[in-house]
Amino acid sequence: MKKSLSFIIILFLLSGIEGYTCTTAVVSGKYTKSGRPLLWKHRDTKALNNKIIVFKDGKYTFTGLVNSLDTLNNSVWIGFNEKGFAIMNSASYNLNNDTINQTGHEGRIMKQALASCATIDDFEKFLKKLDKPTRIEANFGVIDAKGGAAYFEVGNFRFEKFDANDPGIAPYGFILRTNYSFSGEMGIGGGYIRYETAEKVLNTAVELHELSAKTILQKASRNLTHSLTGQNLASYANLRENTRTMVYFEDFIPRSLSSSSVVIEGVKVNESPGYTTMWTVLGWPLASVTIPVWLNDKVEIPSILQYNDELKDAPMCALALKAKEKCFSYTWGTSSQHYMNVNALLNADNSGVLQQVIPLDNRLFEKSEEKLEKWRQNEIDTDQMKDFYEWIDKKIPEYYSKHLQIKLKIPKAKNK
Repeated sequence: MKKSLSFIIILFLLSGIEGYTCTTAVVSGKYTKSGRPLLWKHRDTKALNNKIIVFKDGKYTFTGLVNSLDTLNNSVWIGFNEKGFAIMNSASYNLNNDTINQTGHEGRIMKQALASCATIDDFEKFLKKLDKPTRIEANFGVIDAKGGAAYFEVGNFRFEKFDANDPGIAPYGFILRTNYSFSGEMGIGGGYIRYETAEKVLNTAVELHELSAKTILQKASRNLTHSLTGQNLASYANLRENTRTMVYFEDFIPRSLSSSSVVIEGVKVNESPGYTTMWTVLGWPLASVTIPVWLNDKVEIPSILQYNDELKDAPMCALALKAKEKCFSYTWGTSSQHYMNVNALLNADNSGVLQQVIPLDNRLFEKSEEKLEKWRQNEIDTDQMKDFYEWIDKKIPEYYSKHLQIKLKIPKAKNK
């Protein structure tokens, strides 16, 4: 029986089924700090081990986030291609009011789209050609190098487009989706509480003209407020370290099942798609840091994001999951994942996991943005990019070893 159950779980993870929950957004470049569109996916899933893969076997070269157990790399859960087209999804649970079985193959669909679509219009044509019923119930967020930013809510027999550049639909230039669709039956599905939390963050960012990848990843993906109860876990930061304080951790944007958070920053109209940046937080977002990924045929992506045969995971993900264990030290029973020791996350001694990773996160953003600014004024310097990636591969393990006492032997990576 144990073998059968394990086999079923493995099949579930390999099949690309994106059950569970995500918090996502598409943002028009008209409202961002940089003037470039943004695509955000905070991913919640039982597939906690993730890697970044570069694909070169389609019409277009593309990169994306893949489950580490997906050894055939069949499904991509967020990514972008050489034309500046980017896509992600969130599962929806209020679109299909029928008994048709869902296959959960959104990841395969997104991989196909990245390999073949250059624009949002291409993706719309792609959707129209899908066999009906599609066996899909999902919100697909997309941006392109022409300034496009939109959602497609896709069910078995129809889809509906929501354009983030339309002020009638998105008065503040952004559209959020969690685990329900606006074209479906309201009140069912999931993620209403997370939606409200994220909306407050993005509204404030628009008002302050600070809507950026950094704002989303640091203030939304790592948000510790609960929009329904009003609870703010940051209030526990006044307790000294080793003051074990267990809290019920559910319906915040970050969750125990959060496996990654990614923002893809597109380009301005007439700007080279080569500047498209995938700001990647691999592993539990409250214990990980943001690494930029660019598509360049002369430079390999950081090894720390790639799959390792010995680790059976990407090193960055492995580091973040080890740090996460400090916060989820209670492991008795099936409900243990809902209880977090908030004192291990943040405390008055500034030794909490989140408090330790933020300085490195800030430094990575600072160095990345400096390089992007120079490259946009001239052209991408591949030698600088390679050196920066090598610095990232060296710096992050050293930092986790020194500040979080997490030592991980990282063998040479293979882009598998």
